[in-house]
Order: sequence, then structure tokens, then C-alpha cells
Amino acid sequence: MLGTRGIWKDGWKAVAVHAPLTGTSNFDKDAWELYHVDVDRSEANNLAEQEPEGLNELIQVWFDEAARNNVLPLDDRSAVEIIGIERPTSEPARDTYIYCPHTACVPEGVAVNIRGRDRKILANVAIEDEDTSGVIFAHGSRFGAHSLFLKDKKLYYVYNFLGIQPEQVFESNVELKPGAYTLGMEFDATGTGDNGEVLGSMKLYIDDQEVASGDLRTQSGKFTLSGDGLCVGYDSGDAVSQMYTTPGEFTGGAI
Repeated sequence: MLGTRGIWKDGWKAVAVHAPLTGTSNFDKDAWELYHVDVDRSEANNLAEQEPEGLNELIQVWFDEAARNNVLPLDDRSAVEIIGIERPTSEPARDTYIYCPHTACVPEGVAVNIRGRDRKILANVAIEDEDTSGVIFAHGSRFGAHSLFLKDKKLYYVYNFLGIQPEQVFESNVELKPGAYTLGMEFDATGTGDNGEVLGSMKLYIDDQEVASGDLRTQSGKFTLSGDGLCVGYDSGDAVSQMYTTPGEFTGGAI
């Protein structure tokens, strides 16, 4: 997976661990290991130095099988690059997506792609009582995600960068009273950080009033490989933010 290779033959196993996450690795520099798994099931004894001929034989078997199964040429792109490849789609390109509340969560592979891009998230919300609260929008999990929600009469936008604490929290400087509002956020990308993360400025809005702002650090890779998709009106799976628990359903009003 992601460049790590392995082959078994006649009770012997050869493996080469690859390190694609850095984006600077090289297949020619991978160190191959050799194990006699018929007698060493835990793979505790690396026999690569003691059995160089056997190791070279298995390496050649690996390349023969790779060629036969259309694995070559080897792909040395980083995990972030591979995961971020746009998938083929029958839909035309667009710059506006509309999602409705209380539908099944939308997997990230087919949801709107916001990575590295300027964006706005807007929701028309009716607050019907003083205790209206819950998730308006959520995408991802506690290991990386963002969410727009109401809590204690305030509007919040939280960006959870790779599960690293503390969370990036933006809280409205005014309380919300019963009524109809357009609530949302806006992100303007300004550049990239040392590790490839996308940096920019974030503004939180209630109608046309800016109620919070600040710098925001965002992921360049996907939030998830599976599950924890894009949700409106609740948060599936792991909670995006520690400020609420799932499902965090929106109550006391309508989206």
C-alpha cells in the first residue's frame, strides 16, 4: 500500500517498507527485509544479510509479478497527492452546491471539494425559541473536519486540523434571538505553510454582519477515507468538535 512491497514464495517472505507520506522517498533506496516465515512466523529475524542470494531471488520474483499484473511503473507520489486526485465524474464543473438537511451524509469522494480553495458556507436558519441549538453543517471527524453550529445562543465555526488540539474556534460576538437569519462563513486562501497546509483568513457572518474573524489553517488532504461524510442538521460518526456530542441534531428551529 502506498509503495510498500512484499512477496511470499516457498515459506520465505521479502518486504520493503516505503515512506510515501513525506513525498521525498525513493524506491531505489528502500531496504528489503527477508524472513523465513515457515520457522519464524513472528518475523523476528531479518535474514537479508545472511541470505543475499535468496533475497535477490525474491526481489526478482516481485518485479516479475509486478510486471505481469500491470503494477509498473511504480508510483512515488505522496499519500496526500494520491488521495487528492480528482475522480472522473459525469457532472459538469460548478461553483455552487446545495445540500438539504437530514439527508444521509455525503461521502467526501463525491461531496463538494473545498481543499485549498476559497469558499463560503451559507444556511438559511429559522430560530424558533431561546434554546435553539445543534449542528447546521458538519464534514469530517475528530481526526480532521469543520463544522458550523449553534450553542448557548451563539454561532460557532470550528476547524479541526488533523485532530490536533486546541481546535480552531470562531465564536460570534453577539447572541442570536428568535427569528430568520442567513448564517455562514467565508474563507479566503492566502498561501501554504511549511507542511503544505493551506493558510488563509476566515470570517463568520450573521446576515451581512461580521461577528468573528481570524487566521485559519486548513488541510490540503482529505478529511476521511470512508464514512463521516458531509451532513446538514446533524453530525454523523465522530463529533467534529469537542464542543458538542454526536449526533448534535439541530433542534428548536429549521434549516
